[in-house]
Amino acid sequence: MVNAGDMNGSGNLMDFLDEPFPDVGTYEDFHTIDWLREKSRDTDRHRKITSKSKESIWEFIKSLLDAWSGWVVMLLIGLLAGTLAGVIDLAVDWMTDLKEGVCLSAFWYSHEQCCWTSNETTFDDRDKCPLWQKWSELLVSQSEGASAYILNYFLYIMWALCFAFLAVSLVRVFAPYACGSGIPEIKTILSGFIIRGYLGKWTLLIKTVTLVLVVSSGLSLGKEGPLVHVACCCGNFFSSLFSKYSKNEGKRREVLSAAAAAGVSVAFGAPIGGVLFSLEEVSYYFPLKTLWRSFFAALVAAFTLRSINPFGNSRLVLFYVEYHTPWYMAELFPFILLGVFGGLWGTLFIRCNIAWCRRRKTTRLGKYPVLEVIVITAITAIIAYPNPYTRRSTSELISELFNDCGALESSQLCDYINDPNMTRPVDDIPDRPAGPGVYTAMWQLALALVFKIVITIFTFGMKIPSGLFIPSMAVGAMAGRMVGIGVEQLAYHHHDWIIFRNWCRPGADCVTPGLYAMVGAAACLGGVTRMTVSLVVIMFELTGGLEYIVPLMAAAVTSKWVADAFGKEGIYEAHIHLNGYPFLDVKDEFTHRTLATDVMRPRRGEAPLSVLTQDSMTVEDVETLIKETDYNGFPVVVSKDSERLIGFAQRRELILAIKNARQRQDGVVSNSIVYFTEDPPELPPNSPHPLKLRRILNLSPFTVTDHTPMETVVDIFRKLGLRQCLVTRSGRLLGIITKKDVLRHMAQMANQDPESIMFN
Repeated sequence: MVNAGDMNGSGNLMDFLDEPFPDVGTYEDFHTIDWLREKSRDTDRHRKITSKSKESIWEFIKSLLDAWSGWVVMLLIGLLAGTLAGVIDLAVDWMTDLKEGVCLSAFWYSHEQCCWTSNETTFDDRDKCPLWQKWSELLVSQSEGASAYILNYFLYIMWALCFAFLAVSLVRVFAPYACGSGIPEIKTILSGFIIRGYLGKWTLLIKTVTLVLVVSSGLSLGKEGPLVHVACCCGNFFSSLFSKYSKNEGKRREVLSAAAAAGVSVAFGAPIGGVLFSLEEVSYYFPLKTLWRSFFAALVAAFTLRSINPFGNSRLVLFYVEYHTPWYMAELFPFILLGVFGGLWGTLFIRCNIAWCRRRKTTRLGKYPVLEVIVITAITAIIAYPNPYTRRSTSELISELFNDCGALESSQLCDYINDPNMTRPVDDIPDRPAGPGVYTAMWQLALALVFKIVITIFTFGMKIPSGLFIPSMAVGAMAGRMVGIGVEQLAYHHHDWIIFRNWCRPGADCVTPGLYAMVGAAACLGGVTRMTVSLVVIMFELTGGLEYIVPLMAAAVTSKWVADAFGKEGIYEAHIHLNGYPFLDVKDEFTHRTLATDVMRPRRGEAPLSVLTQDSMTVEDVETLIKETDYNGFPVVVSKDSERLIGFAQRRELILAIKNARQRQDGVVSNSIVYFTEDPPELPPNSPHPLKLRRILNLSPFTVTDHTPMETVVDIFRKLGLRQCLVTRSGRLLGIITKKDVLRHMAQMANQDPESIMFN
C-alpha cells in the first residue's frame, strides 16, 4: 500500500517530450477523481516550489504568493458570496411586495422602505401609507370591497405565474444545472465526482437571477440551499484563476468546502454554523487547513452581508429574535414532542418527495417541466392568497412566528386580553388569556400548516432553484407556535396544577410561544436533513439565544432518532441515490461478511479481464482494446500467461499519449511495439520505432488479496478516495473492483436495485 503518486511525481509523462502534453491528468465528465494521485501531484508541486525558492529572490516571492493564494481565494469568495446574497435579499423583498402593490414615490422601494420614507405614517397604521398603493387602489381607486379583493387576488396570481414562468424558461434555455437546491450535487462533487458545468459561470448567473424570481413567486421553497450552490460557483470561478487549484481537482475541492461554509454563513447569518455545516453535512475531505480557511471565508461573507444590511435591522437575517424569559424543566416535554413531530414530518416528506420525483423521472410528467412549474405555482397562489399566513413570504412568516409578543406588537398572534391594572415593564408582560385574534390565528395557522406540508412535497425537485431549509422551518415554526400558545393558555388557566405551581405563578411571564416555534423549526429541519450539531449552532446564531441551547439540542436529537428509526437517509442522500451518483457515504455502515472475490470482476462465466502486456502489444492492439471497451483503465501484466502485475494505465492518458506520439515522434506507426519497461525489448531488425509509455504507468496501484473482507475494502475506498482497486493472489492478477462495483454491492446487500448506480 505505497503512495499511488510515485509513478507520476517528478519528471515528464512521456519520455520523448520535453514537457507534459495538454489535458494530461484531467478527468472526463461524470467520472471520479483519484484522490491519492491528486495529493501526490500537489506534494510534488509544493516540493518543486520550495526547492526553487532558494535559487533567487523572485522565486522566493513566487513561493510566498503561492502560499497566500489560498487566503486570497477565500477573501474573494467571501466578498462575492456576501454581495450576491445581499442583492438577492433586496431583490426578493421588492419583488415579493410587487405582487400586492407599488410605491408611488419610487417604484424600486419595497412596502417597508416606501413607508419608512413617508412622513404621514403613524405607528398604529405603520403598514398603511399614502405612498404605497395596492394594485386595486392604483387601477380602480378602491381599497376595500369585493371588486378590489378580486382584482388584487387576480394580479397576485398573474405576477406569481409571470415570475415562475420566467425562472423555469431561463433555467431550461441557459443553465439546466441551475435547478434544485444543489446540495446533493455539491456533496457528490466534493466526494470526488466530476460534473462539468455544474459550477460554471452561466449556472452562477442564472441561479442568482432565477432564485430571486422563484422566491418572489411565493412558491413553497427557500433560497438558503441554492445560496450554497451559488457560493460554490463563486469558489469554482476564483479557483480557476490560480493554477494551484485549477490544475488539481483535489485542491479545488478544498476551496469548494470552504465556499459551502460561506454560502450557509450568508444564508442564515451564521458563520460558525456554516463551517460546521460544511464539515458535518457536505464535505468529504476536510483537513484542518480547510477548517481555518472555511472560517475566514464565512467571516468575510458575513461581514460583507452585514455591510450591505439588506433587512435594514443591522442583522444578517430577517428573523432575528431576543427572548427575555428563561425556560423551565417541565417545558422539555413539549420540546421533545416537537422533536418527535419533526422526525415524523422529515420521514413523511422524504418518502413522499422521493416517490414523486421518481414518478417525474419515469413517466411522461418529466417531459413537461414548464407546465409542471406553472400548475404548481397557480395552485400555490390560488390557495395561499386568502390566508394571511401563506400570502406573505415564508421568511416573514417565520419571523412573525418566532417573535415574542411585546407591548408594541400589532400581529393577530399577540391579540391577548390585557388586564387594565397591569403596571409592569414593557419586556416582561405576564401571561394573559387569548383574545379572538389568537383563536382566529390558530385555525389559520392549522390550515397553513396542512397546505405547507402538502405543497412542499410537490415543489422540491422541480426544474427551478428550490431550497428546503425555509419551508421545513416554516412547518416546524407553525406547529411549534400552536403548541406554545396551547401550553401558555394551559399554564394561565391551570396555574395551580402541580407541574405549573413551582414556576408559573399568576401574573408571571412563564411561557414564550416564540421559543416553541424556534424549537419546532429546528426539529423539522433536523428531521429532513438529519443535521444535529450544525443545526443547533445555526439556530442559536440566528436567534442570539445561548440560553436556549438545551431545548434546541433536545429537539434536534429527538427528531434525528425518530427519523433514523424509519430510515437512515436524509433528503440529500436520498436525492443522490435517486440520481444514481457514485457517492460513498462516510456515515453508512457495511456489516456484511462478503469477500473481495465476491465483488471483483470478471465473475464466473464472464469474459477474462482486459489487460495490457508490458512489452508485446502493438499500438494497433492498444487502440483496438480502447475502442472495443469502455473501461477507465487497464492493468499492465508481464504477459498473458504469467499475469504478474506490473502497474495500471489510465485509459484517457493512453489515448492522449498515443495521439501525441503519432503527431510528434517520427517512426511511430500502428505496428510499433508499446512497452512499459525501463529498457526497450529486443526487436528484429527493420521493425518500426517502439513507443515507450512507462511514464504514464502507475507502478504502485492499490491492491488487495481475494480474501480481503469487503468491510475493509469499503473502508479503503471511503478513506483514500480510490477509483479502482486490483485483486491479486500471490502477485498474480485475478480481477478488479471499481467504486461503482462497491456501490452496487452495497445496494444489493441493502435489497436495493444495484443498477440504480449509473456513473463511474
